[in-house]
Amino acid sequence: MPVDRREAVASLLLRLRTASVVDKRLFAAFEAVPRQNFVPLVFLDHSYEPGSFPIECGQTMTSADQVARTLLSLDVGASHRVLEIGTGSGYQTALLAHLAKKVTSLDRFRTLVDKAKIRLDTLKITNTLISHADGMDGMPKSLFDRILLNGSVKEPPKHLIEQLASNGVIIAPVGPPDGVQQLVRMTKIGSRFQNETLFEVRMQPLKPGLSRAI
Repeated sequence: MPVDRREAVASLLLRLRTASVVDKRLFAAFEAVPRQNFVPLVFLDHSYEPGSFPIECGQTMTSADQVARTLLSLDVGASHRVLEIGTGSGYQTALLAHLAKKVTSLDRFRTLVDKAKIRLDTLKITNTLISHADGMDGMPKSLFDRILLNGSVKEPPKHLIEQLASNGVIIAPVGPPDGVQQLVRMTKIGSRFQNETLFEVRMQPLKPGLSRAI
């Protein structure tokens, strides 16, 4: 690991500890996945700084700090099957791959899917399935231990909730598309759900359908 990246990662982990994010497996994932491989070249020198970055297709790469807080709340185990709605740059997908047994990631933009596949292949990450698909549909007839929405919704889609296994967790930004949303965690306990509001976020809305142009 180059010295500058080592220092940048150390600075990120220090920020996370200050924010009470302390998890050895999560820290190991952040150390293993080079964020600069996923950041647009123009922002390369700022890869590990707080803040988000614009990426292709008019989408946004969420800040590493917010990703860390979200993944901590998702509490991914080594045996878990994870469904990620919104692949984006593939950075969070790569982190999830270090935490979970299998990660299925869906994105409506083919450009993002193709680029994310190349990035993960370069890092020799093999336990992911990235597909150009309507993420709002999820994966019918499949069950997941963890589901993560990387875009806001007015309420978590019912059919996605139905794809959650027993004792599973789904995390979604819930609220208006053009304002502040609440990151909500829903835990499936038997036939009911335990809901918890985590923290405020600002994320682009998830849209149904496929983008066929890009």
